Amino acid sequence: MKTKKIFYTALIIALPFVWTSCSDILDVEPNDVITKENFYKSESDFQAATGPLYNKVWFDFNDKFYYGLGDGRAANMYAPFSDYVYPFTDLTETGLTGPLVSAWASLYNVVQQSNNVIIGISGSPLSDAVKDRYIAEARFMRGTAYWYLASLWGDVIISTNPSELVKNPIVNKNPMKDVYEFAIRDLEFAAKYLPETAGQSGRLTRYSAFGMLSRVYLSFSGVSDNPNSGTRNQEYLDLAKKAAEKVMSSGPYSLMANYEDLFMIDNNNNSESMFALQWVPNGDYGVNNTQQAYFALGSDITGDDAAWGYWTRASYNVLQEYESKDLRRRATFMGDGDHYAEINKANGGYTVDHTADFLTVKKGVVGSTKDNSKITRMNSALNTYMLRLAEVYLNYAEAALGNNASTADATAISVVNRLRARAGLDPKTTLTYADIIHERRVELCMEGQYWYDLVRRAYYKQQEVINYVTGQNRGTITPILYDTATNTVTVDASKATSPRAIGVIDATIFTLPYPESELVQNPLLRENPVPYQFTEEKIKDLF
Repeated sequence: MKTKKIFYTALIIALPFVWTSCSDILDVEPNDVITKENFYKSESDFQAATGPLYNKVWFDFNDKFYYGLGDGRAANMYAPFSDYVYPFTDLTETGLTGPLVSAWASLYNVVQQSNNVIIGISGSPLSDAVKDRYIAEARFMRGTAYWYLASLWGDVIISTNPSELVKNPIVNKNPMKDVYEFAIRDLEFAAKYLPETAGQSGRLTRYSAFGMLSRVYLSFSGVSDNPNSGTRNQEYLDLAKKAAEKVMSSGPYSLMANYEDLFMIDNNNNSESMFALQWVPNGDYGVNNTQQAYFALGSDITGDDAAWGYWTRASYNVLQEYESKDLRRRATFMGDGDHYAEINKANGGYTVDHTADFLTVKKGVVGSTKDNSKITRMNSALNTYMLRLAEVYLNYAEAALGNNASTADATAISVVNRLRARAGLDPKTTLTYADIIHERRVELCMEGQYWYDLVRRAYYKQQEVINYVTGQNRGTITPILYDTATNTVTVDASKATSPRAIGVIDATIFTLPYPESELVQNPLLRENPVPYQFTEEKIKDLF
């Protein structure tokens, strides 16, 4: 596989364009010599410039925040001694919480690196057709980053030119609706100009953009001035459905037959992967995937000391979600007696051997360098899924359900049942929201998604989600026993429950605090947002 060469070379060339946060741009002058005179003269330069958009700029987001927020805050996991998880699980994060600060910086790294690529390519002498293809790649990344920023912080700063922030860093933030609109326009441009098929393994296609649009349209459909309106905008529900249909009817993607195979290193960039972060096997810090170190149960898995996952566990709440025959549980969480042939291969595989009162994380845990030469200490070499076909199926189903109590949409039922069949489960004949959100939770568990599903629902049924989070009973530690043979969890009556302190559960949980350092450097973040002035014509011929 050529992924290592492609993305590592790109990283070396394009690193001068990367910053650490929106405000840290103040400390770094853009290198105009590299940008305008010595670079962007060939398509290979374009490939090199866009390469870091698949790894380096996302590193701090992926390192801890991806799952700490996406799964921890959603109560899919429980890690009482991990300060990169429990502030989110316990709803007690502040503007000083480390992973929160790093995630903000990382997402603005994505934005500003994308901006530099767009500016550099726009001034290139190459043809518009070639330029638009790579500008589309950068706009996909920028649009995706802004979807995260809008989902997490709501009102944020929209930036298209880093040099403007260097000149004047004290700028108004923009309203969440405009941030969503900006993200949508970026992704619509990407859907129009990205190629039908990937030119290199792991690169984006126009169907990657349609898939991401299905997510963003679906999110935006619920945004209004009334977070308890109970309904979503039908126009955007229809757009989400159309975008998903594009992927399903015309895209080059297909489901993997075996769910567990999705999380094997040798299946990176498989038929189901639509956008994944491309970590460099044996790569240096910053282009490596550190997640195994935080998840692995012990050094007998990793073969080294980087195995700190003993107390990073499945929550009681998420274990209650699994149906008894669901094959996805074993690929997601490791329970006592579970056997994994791909780990400790030399000794016939790895069998989990601990008490039945907890499960640790399996997704992202792939073994030692003896199991696969691409693995090194604190680098699993496993791609990070940012979008895969299964999610697009579920996006379609939710859009088809729309504002109805249930749906018999034949396509929605068909695609959901494909996921259920792969998981060894019986088919559905109709779908409700409860059915769809259940499938989303277990299908995408430990892939950094479920909190965003709850935020999306809270845009139009906020009190319902507040009640749901309250009902997760996060303030009580419940002792459990888990039967791995039947996927059933029970309360261990021989042990007492114990309390833990959590934050207040109200409407404030749906937006994160701004990093304290950003508020100091840009006090306008404390002020009301100012509408963004769109100057670009909106693309209208995608569907």
